[in-house]
Amino acid sequence: MTGKEKFSKIPLDMYYDPTFILLLPALILAFYAQWKVQSTYAKYAQVPCKRGYTGAQVARYLLDDHRLTDIAVEPIPGELTDHYDPRAKKLRLSEGIYHGNSVAAIGVAAHEAGHALQDASAYAPLRIRNGLVPVTNFGTTLAFPLFLFGLFAGLPLLMDLGIILFSLAVVFSVITLPVEFNASARAIRVLADGHFLMEDEIPMAKAVLNAAALTYVAATAMAVLNLVRLLVLRRQRD
Repeated sequence: MTGKEKFSKIPLDMYYDPTFILLLPALILAFYAQWKVQSTYAKYAQVPCKRGYTGAQVARYLLDDHRLTDIAVEPIPGELTDHYDPRAKKLRLSEGIYHGNSVAAIGVAAHEAGHALQDASAYAPLRIRNGLVPVTNFGTTLAFPLFLFGLFAGLPLLMDLGIILFSLAVVFSVITLPVEFNASARAIRVLADGHFLMEDEIPMAKAVLNAAALTYVAATAMAVLNLVRLLVLRRQRD
């Protein structure tokens, strides 16, 4: 038998996994969310804040106003790399947000400050998410290798362990949603109450934050559908 004939005898279902179709809705949403956040940010990054504040100034004021003077606000490289580090107690803003005085920059800076306010008020979903970070990182690193090894080696227990570990990533994604939506709600509230933005600028800031939130919705959808896919594959091996 020639090598070509050997190859032709291998079942096609070894190379084609129809469960991939389950991920299509999440993939479409992910591409749309990425386009939406980039286009919305680019649009409102060109609209200067009428009151002239920079992202760094707004973040610093919001922190100080809530007696969080120990939290540093510092610039970091990249675009939309903004985040709050609860362990280091630092609010890091990308340079375009830190130095920028656009409506988009103000909205993003206030959103990240919202995470610091969550941390200070012991906001439960944030505490749960932060507690899940180490186990989620560990679980997602091992989940797919264990599952795939169990799948091809015919070891159901390894497949089950991979599913359990990946479930941690799903829980993390789900708990991230209220954290992000709450931070955005806090941001819009303080921007309006503190008169950092004019009334007609508030909807612009909301548009930027809503577009950013959509990326987390897409990530959650992808995680959930990936878990469903693993469960389908596991059931097929019973």
